Amino acid sequence: MQIFIDADACPVKDETIKVAERYRVPVKIVSNGGMRPSRDPLIQTITVPSGADAADDWIVDNARENDVVITADIPLAARILEKDAHALGPTGRLFTSETIGMALAMRELKQHLREATQTQTRNRSFEAKDRSNFLQELDKLVSRMCKK
Repeated sequence: MQIFIDADACPVKDETIKVAERYRVPVKIVSNGGMRPSRDPLIQTITVPSGADAADDWIVDNARENDVVITADIPLAARILEKDAHALGPTGRLFTSETIGMALAMRELKQHLREATQTQTRNRSFEAKDRSNFLQELDKLVSRMCKK
């Protein structure tokens, strides 16, 4: 098992690394640049070319069954689930085959509303309880996967 972080704008990189170090799970931090490399041999920083979905495509190409991907990107989460890997959002929301359809539909609806009304929809702010929920969910998921 590996953990992949869709790192551009990810607010829980440090929390992910903390859990990964506890279980000795390798982490790949994937971004378009600007990430400082880690000295920890379990942490690898991957810089992909600029461009739409380049980091997402790299993660999908390299993730395997039972890997964990940290992302707020719902289409990426859907692609990861197709590979029988796990997708966890930074608020601790675990995407599953049962929930991904509704998440994609809500994303599409919000996009349609933005285009139709020429207004910006806003997501709520990231809060301390989100960080706590994320840590709990990631720890449970990695612990369960390590026992397999």
